[in-house]
Amino acid sequence: MAGRAVAREPKEIVARGYDAIALRYAEWAGQIDSPVMEWVRDLDARLDVDADVLELGCGRGVPTTRELARRHRVTGVDISAVQIELARHHVPEASFVNADATELDIAPASLDAVVALFVFGHVPIEEQSGLIARIGLWLRDGGFFLGTFGAGDAGEHIDADWLGAPMFFASLDSEAYSPLLRDAGLEPVRDEVVAHHEPGHGDVSFRWTLARAAA
Repeated sequence: MAGRAVAREPKEIVARGYDAIALRYAEWAGQIDSPVMEWVRDLDARLDVDADVLELGCGRGVPTTRELARRHRVTGVDISAVQIELARHHVPEASFVNADATELDIAPASLDAVVALFVFGHVPIEEQSGLIARIGLWLRDGGFFLGTFGAGDAGEHIDADWLGAPMFFASLDSEAYSPLLRDAGLEPVRDEVVAHHEPGHGDVSFRWTLARAAA
């Protein structure tokens, strides 16, 4: 039992952190000139109307969930209960679940797209490859995965004061993700390292990947 408690500690830090800073995070994120919408619209354009979309780490549902829910059936998942309540308010046409993405029970080949933006940065290193593998199983043939990954060195750390609360961060080596995606049956159709400026943190880079499940 002690081992399980230790293993879950990083996730508890993430859940409690976003519960505490949900509104502050929204204000901060709104100041970032992020490439989110360009990539989300690229995904959207590749999907048929009424596609089944799962969004991991949906946060308060703005802007990604809201954009995708215009044309598709979207289920948003977030480990923060406060973020989920905000999402239900902002995007009532979508469905939402308060859960740990690594513990979801999703039927194989039941989804047309899975979106995971800035999620893997909060998943412990030992669980990242397993989550990628499960995403590959959840997707129908020809389905899409849109995600972001760390673009630097591998490692885990806890920032004691990230926007006013402790926060856990993790990443594999940037080059480790492509083999994991291919092992999961996901072939990148776009794969780019993109930098943007974060207020209070400077310039940061993420690896943006849009991949397709083998048909």
